[in-house]
Amino acid sequence: MTDRITRRDFLRDSAVAAAAIAAGMKAGPVVRAAQSDADKAKQAEEIRKTRSYNENMEYRRLGKTGLWISAVCLGGHWKRIDKVTDSKDKGAFQKNRDEVVGRCMEVGINYIDACWDNEVKAYSKALTGRRDKMFMALSNGAKEPRFEQYRTANKLLASLDELLRDSNQEYTDLWRITCFEPGGRHTFDTSCEIVEALETAKKQGKARFIGFSSHDRRWIKFMIEYFPQIDVVLFPYTAKSKAMPTDSVFDALKKCDVGAFGIKPFASNSLFKGSSSPGDPNAEEDDRRARLAIRYILCNPHIIPIPGLISIHQVDNAAKAVKERRELDVAEAEELEQLMDQTWAKLPPNYQWLKNWEYV
Repeated sequence: MTDRITRRDFLRDSAVAAAAIAAGMKAGPVVRAAQSDADKAKQAEEIRKTRSYNENMEYRRLGKTGLWISAVCLGGHWKRIDKVTDSKDKGAFQKNRDEVVGRCMEVGINYIDACWDNEVKAYSKALTGRRDKMFMALSNGAKEPRFEQYRTANKLLASLDELLRDSNQEYTDLWRITCFEPGGRHTFDTSCEIVEALETAKKQGKARFIGFSSHDRRWIKFMIEYFPQIDVVLFPYTAKSKAMPTDSVFDALKKCDVGAFGIKPFASNSLFKGSSSPGDPNAEEDDRRARLAIRYILCNPHIIPIPGLISIHQVDNAAKAVKERRELDVAEAEELEQLMDQTWAKLPPNYQWLKNWEYV
């Protein structure tokens, strides 16, 4: 008998687990509010033990993983990095990433999300000698199910092995496979192959936790309800997003105790007036807009935004947002609504799909 589970076994086990969920059985640890001072003290002690803990940072439980993750994290993309360093100078670029990661640790940001091989390699270098200070997720988007030749468990596992080797890592904290934006384009068999690969990597110790990213609400909801193996999901969540009144993805997240990260919190920089260059006349206003957006998103306790940050200053601004008053007052809420209407109006053609994420 081989160690590789068969499709029949996989579907059988998944179906049994899904039936258990439908019957009301636990798919993972149930989140309960602290009921006593002793419970609160125990939880506070758990949080203090998380990576790069800082008393000025808020930490959120990442679903059934049990990890305590900073309320704002470091997204893998580095758009506009040419505004703060010469992106063609590999030494200057890596120095920038090293400094940004170091500042994240100082302010208590403890998670990096990297979804392309160049991101994984850059952040792996930045974590040399301090890997235990940050949680890091990875994906090899160019060699995952968006492309037909990478829609089997064997091919996906080979892609993971290649990326771990090339980035000099023995494991990843989270393997979050990058799927079709409309994940529903994946067949049921491909969905099974994805989860089989994820589960195998977890059993082999190559991934501590597993999940995926997609821009398809219905498919995300199906995946986390049908496959209890899923620990974490990633999907768009901007300062215009809100939970659907009924049948929301967040209902499924809570039921299945799945953690969630929100990508594109600044709508691919369409929220801002300036260029992100040092000394830009709109820099102070853009900092304020970024904090407004983060504060709004954090009002939803079930999601963690992961903006791309290109400078120490932007790291400090994100941390400042977490410390500011959470709830927006009436004037701030009205202003942010107007800003997001303007943001929607100037979304570039390749980001018009964000408008489909006003309700989640």
